[in-house]
Amino acid sequence: MSDLKKRQRSKANAARNEQTDKESVSRIICDRFIAHPVYQQAKTVMWYSHCRSETRTQAALWCELATAKRIVIPYCTKDQQGHNKLGLWLLEDAAELVPGMWGILEPPKQRWGEVGKEIAVEQLDCVLVPGVAFDRHGGRLGNGGGYYDRLLSCVRADTALIGVCFESQLVEHVVMEAHDVAMDIVITEKVVYAGKGRQFLN
Repeated sequence: MSDLKKRQRSKANAARNEQTDKESVSRIICDRFIAHPVYQQAKTVMWYSHCRSETRTQAALWCELATAKRIVIPYCTKDQQGHNKLGLWLLEDAAELVPGMWGILEPPKQRWGEVGKEIAVEQLDCVLVPGVAFDRHGGRLGNGGGYYDRLLSCVRADTALIGVCFESQLVEHVVMEAHDVAMDIVITEKVVYAGKGRQFLN
């Protein structure tokens, strides 16, 4: 990892930790996400259950479970080669989840792979993506585990990738490596930015 990437991650992490009014600001961000035409048109949407100082999603997520959307959440696992991987779980009730790695809510391990609950990545129409830092052109810097980049490299070409963060987490230009996946849209509490896939911005 380059020194610049380390500095970007450290600075953005600090800004995220110091963000005030996280709950109310996160609500604005989630409302923007839900109201976006891409989300409205999507049938199967991957959310995430927040941890640490990420944009809070759970209040909005629980509300969306009552809609006609197929809501999917990720959980941290390993592939056959031992690489970090996100499993995909069709969420129908918040009671299905328990605290897992890093305290993130996920389905219990004994249910992983359950028929009818595991979702193939090709089924995702829209993905809500957390991150440590973003830029206004869709660049994303994650925590460094590679979970999201591996998943996002396998989605359909027409799957919308939407990053969410506080405006304070934005940097001028995220240092991107060959395996890093850019966002189509980045949503903050202030602006909806067009990323690499401008056809998604309405």
